[in-house]
Amino acid sequence: MVSELCLGCMTFGRETDEEGSREIVGRFLEAGGNFIDTADVYSTGVSEEITGRAIREVRDDVVLATKVRFPMGEGPNDVGLSRKHVTRGCEESLRRLGTDYIDLYQVHCWDAAAPLEETLSALTDLVRSGKVRYIGVSNFTAWQIMKSVCVSGANGFERFVCLQPQYSLVERNVEYEILPACEEEGLGVIPWSPLGGGFLSGKYRREGGPPAGTRIAEAVESMEEYWDRRATGRNWAVIDAVGEIAEATGKSYAQISLNWLLRQPAVTAPILGVRTMEQLEDNLGAAGWELDEGQVQRLSEAGAPEDTYPHRFIRNAQRV
Repeated sequence: MVSELCLGCMTFGRETDEEGSREIVGRFLEAGGNFIDTADVYSTGVSEEITGRAIREVRDDVVLATKVRFPMGEGPNDVGLSRKHVTRGCEESLRRLGTDYIDLYQVHCWDAAAPLEETLSALTDLVRSGKVRYIGVSNFTAWQIMKSVCVSGANGFERFVCLQPQYSLVERNVEYEILPACEEEGLGVIPWSPLGGGFLSGKYRREGGPPAGTRIAEAVESMEEYWDRRATGRNWAVIDAVGEIAEATGKSYAQISLNWLLRQPAVTAPILGVRTMEQLEDNLGAAGWELDEGQVQRLSEAGAPEDTYPHRFIRNAQRV
């Protein structure tokens, strides 16, 4: 059982020092949160170290999640989802976190070089050894999720229990097939970047480009938060809708955006990626209340994904 908001620790050791990180963790736990997510690659292990120290006194009360997949060294086996890297990655994460078990161990992205059977077998061994409680995925397509479910069922491997995808009012492509696959197969959904890398915070405007020093201003084209990817006509329509509802309700842009995400049927817990205590306090205000149906519809329609084939054809066929 996890809290309806998850604390993401990607900023720890990079944008937020250890003292600030521990204050953020403490406030999140005080507010009733129990779900914390990090990854080995965040600040090349430093995030895990800070997170582990921050929760040491309350370890068994926390649902602790981390990830494996991306490079943690320069060697050919220091990356990927091979048995060697997954097993070593888990051991190293346990050491950095200062714990003897990981509640949720996630593969950070698909790895075309590693046989899926090998990855799932290695993860199953980690669960059965007691080092991992549950396994999950991040950044998978719908067919990759379904293949994983089938391989686990056919071989008696542990089954992925959740997906961590990018999902927000300004990035909704997962609604085509990924979210339906998760709902069909019973995977929880814990969205990363629920504020679109800060685009939904209310500080961005059509004129003048992104403010200097913001994450989006510093993002290069290969990053999801790249300005030209965010600053589209559809996304500005979303900002307008969020602003209207923020004014009507007295809530912040971030609170409106997060509350919409909490209302989506497939979502378990959005991941809060905060750098400061002020951002955390604002984000925590997304819980404990609900947008009305009209407001949810207004937001959903503002940024609705394009109606595409075969989804359109199948939906129409159901009416016949």
